[in-house]
Amino acid sequence: MPYFDAASAAPPHPVARQALLAALDEGWADPARLHREGRRARLLLDAARETAAEAVGCRPDELSFTPSGTRALHDGIAGALGGRRRTGRHLVVSSVEHSAVLHAADALEADGGSVTRVAVDRTGLVDPAEYAAALRPDTALAALQSANHETGTEQPLAEVVSLCRAAGVPLLVDAAQSLGWGPAPEGWSLLTASAHKWGGPAGVGLLAVRKGTRFAPRGPVDEREAGRAPGFPDLPAIVAAAASLRAVHAEADAEAARLRALVDRIRARVPALVPDVEVVGHPTRRLPHIVTFSCLYVDGEALLHALDREGFSVSSGSSCTSSTLEPSHVLRAMGVLSEGNVRVSLPRGALATDVERFLEVLPGVVDGVRRHLGAPSEAPAPVGGEAEVLVDALGKRCPIPVIELAKVFDRVPVGGLVTVLSDDEAARLDVPAWCDMRGQEYVGERAVEGGVGYTVRRVS
Repeated sequence: MPYFDAASAAPPHPVARQALLAALDEGWADPARLHREGRRARLLLDAARETAAEAVGCRPDELSFTPSGTRALHDGIAGALGGRRRTGRHLVVSSVEHSAVLHAADALEADGGSVTRVAVDRTGLVDPAEYAAALRPDTALAALQSANHETGTEQPLAEVVSLCRAAGVPLLVDAAQSLGWGPAPEGWSLLTASAHKWGGPAGVGLLAVRKGTRFAPRGPVDEREAGRAPGFPDLPAIVAAAASLRAVHAEADAEAARLRALVDRIRARVPALVPDVEVVGHPTRRLPHIVTFSCLYVDGEALLHALDREGFSVSSGSSCTSSTLEPSHVLRAMGVLSEGNVRVSLPRGALATDVERFLEVLPGVVDGVRRHLGAPSEAPAPVGGEAEVLVDALGKRCPIPVIELAKVFDRVPVGGLVTVLSDDEAARLDVPAWCDMRGQEYVGERAVEGGVGYTVRRVS
């Protein structure tokens, strides 16, 4: 069964398996103890730290192992803010950061601090000038991911690093998605990553803090990991994480070129094979293994289940899941179509034959989901009669409001209006996206009883 969800968790690298088994035999003791078994464990821990630090591009004594990438982000942000509390309590982030960063930002605001969330364009890129403009004299920390976890878009990190350095503001880089492909540009102050993103074991995060960066760990601390990750370390997992990181870096250039060619094929073929599809993310400035697209008139959860039945494991940033009616914050920030969203993230070793089979089955799967939802099969006719039509889609989740819009659109003449009433937050993205894809005019929104009215004018 082809696994196309490496951005969530990459399959274990063979080197990780080998290192983990070896370390289980040799690294079970407490590396803080002075007896023979403890010294042996300490040697393994020091070697793993040196290996990981080399891959990150920092000194070994600047790098700590944490229980997860999320923990590394939370502790990194809290420690940096604590270390610069005399400067202020202002944090700058991009609007497409991982939810762990945004949760930390929300916690700061709840505690009386302030946060600036820098917007991105439709490809998911921040403008370095806008990012620099968000920096203030009381800015204690800035955070920017190296590449996005949903779309693969790579941020202009080198430019932002230079701007933050000029402003005297430390920059935390979330390198979870990119570190397996190479180190981040020089100049960052803090960096985090997560081993299961590159084929290491889950439960190992990295937190690197450059010398000279003010850092005050929050909460109770002990002598382990410079006080940044208290508790007994999972040494076998740490050894496996470091060994696999070195291994994937050795393979990165060749594998990146191979996977980029497969992703380029998906990006080119999906819009040709499936009507009404928007490929999201930057067309060239992106990680080699991720491609994301959204399908009009498609429920994302239904699409993922249908692809799973065909043997393909993919993921989604779609708003339409059983657990939430809110769009992905990344897609919302980009202002792109959120419904029917599919993220394909190829693991190392992904086969071209599996990609071809995915392209073969995708059109039929999408068509089947659309037919089940009663989606229109053709664009509206060029004539109509009623000057204005009201569509009551209150209580219906996406993509139903947009499907209902499409069904009645041929009832209005050129210049006529259709207003869709919806209480689904996704409609705020998906109705304007439908207008862009259909060449119609999005007039705007207004509050109505029980929800929001979204108005569209027919221009063709």
